[in-house]
Amino acid sequence: MAEYLKVRSDNPEIRWIKRAVEVLREGGIIVYPTDSTYAIGCQMGDKKSLERIRALRRLDPKHNLTLICAGLSELSSYSHVSNGAYRILKSHTPGPFTFLLKATPEVPRRLQHPKRKTIGLRIPANTILQSLILTSGEPIMSTSLILEGQSVALSDPKEFRAELGSLVDLIIDGGVCGEEPSTVIDLIGSTPELVRAGCGASPLFKQY
Repeated sequence: MAEYLKVRSDNPEIRWIKRAVEVLREGGIIVYPTDSTYAIGCQMGDKKSLERIRALRRLDPKHNLTLICAGLSELSSYSHVSNGAYRILKSHTPGPFTFLLKATPEVPRRLQHPKRKTIGLRIPANTILQSLILTSGEPIMSTSLILEGQSVALSDPKEFRAELGSLVDLIIDGGVCGEEPSTVIDLIGSTPELVRAGCGASPLFKQY
């Protein structure tokens, strides 16, 4: 059964954050809260963990995966960002937005869209997730916790703990999250394109 950690959302206990990072570094997959839904993730370069997540989520090979980063300073390492895109990123992060950008060679090819060579990038406001990324020292490969046959993400760890207990290695309970995923914005072209409307969609697109 998966380890289950109840973590304070306002002031995460560092011992639990360090334990979650240990699990990531050991090749485990973990569940954690974000500023939109609960998500599932693994260490960025771990091929076997990624395959486990793809199988659990039944993900299509063309599904855009996301790197959860601590801040804007990391983005240039993993994506090509134009001046216009950077202004949008700076204005709307941290927050519940996922931005599609051209990946750099630093991003493993298996994480990139097979044809477009893009990667999703996100900078969360959630305190637990920020602590997790900063302690890890690198981005986390992430995707929303939406299981096959479901239209919304799982939101309450007390309810999905038993369902996922044998499928993941660790669950961080940071309280109940929403069921609406992040808004996905494509920043490849000259004009931002709304790919998926979710948390934060209306405020972002009022200006375009």
